[in-house]
Amino acid sequence: MPRVLLVEDDHSVREGVELGLRRRGHEVLATATGETGLEALRTFRPDLLLLDLMLPAMNGVQVCLRVRETSQLPIIMLTALGDGLDIVVGLDAGADDYIVKPARTEVIEARIRAVLRRMERPADARPAVEHHGELDIDRAGHTILKSGEPVALAPSELKLLLHLSATPHQVFSRQHLLEAVWEHTYHSDVRLVDACVRRLRIKIEDPTRTPRYIQTLRGFGYRFGPL
Repeated sequence: MPRVLLVEDDHSVREGVELGLRRRGHEVLATATGETGLEALRTFRPDLLLLDLMLPAMNGVQVCLRVRETSQLPIIMLTALGDGLDIVVGLDAGADDYIVKPARTEVIEARIRAVLRRMERPADARPAVEHHGELDIDRAGHTILKSGEPVALAPSELKLLLHLSATPHQVFSRQHLLEAVWEHTYHSDVRLVDACVRRLRIKIEDPTRTPRYIQTLRGFGYRFGPL
């Protein structure tokens, strides 16, 4: 079972989530601050980080940014109702998904499984490297190169790019992408998609040009180029 690092300052929430995940077989390490969470990353080596957004001192966004400096570890933000603007900031910082508290353990576990599935290599992946302008996409190896240099992508960013680039020039709605990439089978928050596209563009696009690879069609969704 996946090893989970939980960073949550509310004692009752932390205890409830930790106990619930342990009962389902997960190995869980729980900490109460961003600083102790970053320290635990070096020794515990989790498969996934459950990160509270509103932490004291070093908040969840700051922790997320620190993690993304060196790691593409899957990150799920834990947020409270009404944290709308902070959710967007958290997603832009590199979080792969978010869960609004309070949440049942089965919901948290389902989101964990969905995020980790984005890292799995499909059995029928095409072995050939696909060339799209300056981008080289190796689907079998889950490797992305831009002008010959590797691009580090978080799980949701990689899954979104692979999904869009599988059928170039096809337009996908945000709701379709939520279902295909995040496995949200109900009407959900399209900010997940928009934030992930923004992060991808920073990594694969030329900042001096209009988007070349991931294009927005207003009122419809996104498609993969290149132009």
